[in-house]
Amino acid sequence: MDQPLLSLRTTLVLLLALLAGAAAGGLTALAGEGTPHSLLAALATVGLAVPFFNHLIAAEDSQDRQHGHAGSQTGEGENNG
Repeated sequence: MDQPLLSLRTTLVLLLALLAGAAAGGLTALAGEGTPHSLLAALATVGLAVPFFNHLIAAEDSQDRQHGHAGSQTGEGENNG
């Protein structure tokens, strides 16, 4: 009961995807297309934005894990120099 339903990262990915979909649907509606075309554009954008933002946010995490902490392999320490 104390745990959140979604993690912060998942919530951020979904929120960004929904915002991108809303923008695409709104712009499609303003362009004069009908409601069905606007809905299809919004849903397609959300579907493509979720993996995009998921990869984009995960890229920073994987870089930190690969490089380790700052100073861990920079030659600093009591045995170097």
